Amino acid sequence: MFIDTTPEEAAEGALAEFYGQQRAAWGFLPNFAEVFSTRPDVAKAWANLNKTVRDGMDRRRFEIATIAAARALHSTYCTAAHSKFLRDECHDEAAMTAIARDPSGAGLDEQDRAVYEFAARVARDASSVEQSHVDALHEVGLTDADVADVVFAAAARSFFTRALDGLGARLDVQTAATFAPDILESMVVGRPVAEA
Repeated sequence: MFIDTTPEEAAEGALAEFYGQQRAAWGFLPNFAEVFSTRPDVAKAWANLNKTVRDGMDRRRFEIATIAAARALHSTYCTAAHSKFLRDECHDEAAMTAIARDPSGAGLDEQDRAVYEFAARVARDASSVEQSHVDALHEVGLTDADVADVVFAAAARSFFTRALDGLGARLDVQTAATFAPDILESMVVGRPVAEA
C-alpha cells in the first residue's frame, strides 16, 4: 500500500465492522479492505452500489462483464477475484478457463462474447460506444435493461479498480493460490500478486 492504513487489530467502529464483513466473506482480511481504512463510509457506499448492480442482473453476466472491464483496466486484483466468483459462485469453470486461455473472449459463446467485448469497450473508452454496439447486443438477445446493466457493471468496476490500483493494493496470495499457475499467469494484467 502506498499510504499508511489501519491494521485490523486497531480498527474501530465502522472500519472494524467493514473489516469484519470482509473477513467473514473471504475467510481472511483481503488486501483491498485497507484501501478504505481512511474512509469506511466510502467502503459502505461501494458495497451498496456493487450489491445493487450485481443483484439486479444475471449473476453470471455480471461476472463476465466485470472480468472484461477489469482486464481492460489492467486490474489483476479484480480479474482474479471475479474469475474466482465466475468459477465458484456461478459454477462455470469452463467460461472462466475460456477467458483465461483467450482473454479476447473468443472462446465464449456468441452472447457472452458480445457482453464481454461491450463491457471491455465501456471500461476502456465509454465515449467510443455507438448505437451499433448496442444493436449488436440486441441481436444476441439482450434487452435495453440488460445493456444498461452491463454498462453499470463496467462503470462500477472502473471506480473500484482505480481505487485499489491507485493506492497500491495487490491480489491476495490466498486468492491467487486457488488457480493453476498457467491460469493465474493470464490474470496478472497489472500489479503483481502480493508477496506471501
